[in-house]
Amino acid sequence: MIKFGYTILYVENVEESVLFYENAFGFSRKLITPENDYGELITGETTLSFASKTLAAQNLKDGFIESSLEEKPFATEIGFITDDVPETVQKATSFGAVLVKEPTQKPWGQVVAYVRDLDGFLIEICTEMQ
Repeated sequence: MIKFGYTILYVENVEESVLFYENAFGFSRKLITPENDYGELITGETTLSFASKTLAAQNLKDGFIESSLEEKPFATEIGFITDDVPETVQKATSFGAVLVKEPTQKPWGQVVAYVRDLDGFLIEICTEMQ
């Protein structure tokens, strides 16, 4: 059996990133290592995790492309489902998220918006697909 267990975002400051996601989206902290180089949030079935760029560099000797608000977002996103997209976007931006696209209703009825987190990762905030 294989299941999708977690996504890890490589961030500048694990504690700051975990705090942002707790405040902006209401997730609960599962753990942060004593070294403050890795943390996890309880988000439902799949864990959202954070590793410091220093820890990531130890694991990936050939390096990696760092996410940054100064650059375009990666060709990937994390998606959060909510009943109230405008309210969730407002709350996220009040804690430092950068608005990319206002909530928009798609032809199939779903409401979708985009923000970027403190490290520049792209977040889709949307209603459930019907």
